[in-house]
Amino acid sequence: MVTKKSTPAVKAVTKTAASKSAVKPAAKKTAPVKAAKTTVKKTILKEFVKPVVKPVKTDKVKKPKLVRDSFTMPQSEYDVLAQVKKACIAAGVEIKKSELLRIGVALLKNMDAKKIGEAKATLPALKAGRPSKHK
Repeated sequence: MVTKKSTPAVKAVTKTAASKSAVKPAAKKTAPVKAAKTTVKKTILKEFVKPVVKPVKTDKVKKPKLVRDSFTMPQSEYDVLAQVKKACIAAGVEIKKSELLRIGVALLKNMDAKKIGEAKATLPALKAGRPSKHK
């Protein structure tokens, strides 16, 4: 009795045929899903394409541009800044040296030019430029 053995080629053919037949029904089942996806995409696109009512723009307060600068002042006047700062802290007011200078500028803004000129006349004259490195 001779038995017929199946060869690997026959097995491969039967497997591919079986897999192709399995793929075809699955592909047919996914077609409605694709159609549903496209309709969902279209409705989403329609939502985005609709004219959007823009909110009324409120005027944003822009942050002021900060400027770093250097200046020269006598040590005695610089010490006055430190004394005023300590007095403010003792009174319970937290303040920085730069804030003290800004307060001074704000007060100067409200003064007459004559009064500013008189106050400038009382200041000692300083040499312009940077101090020399030699001590």
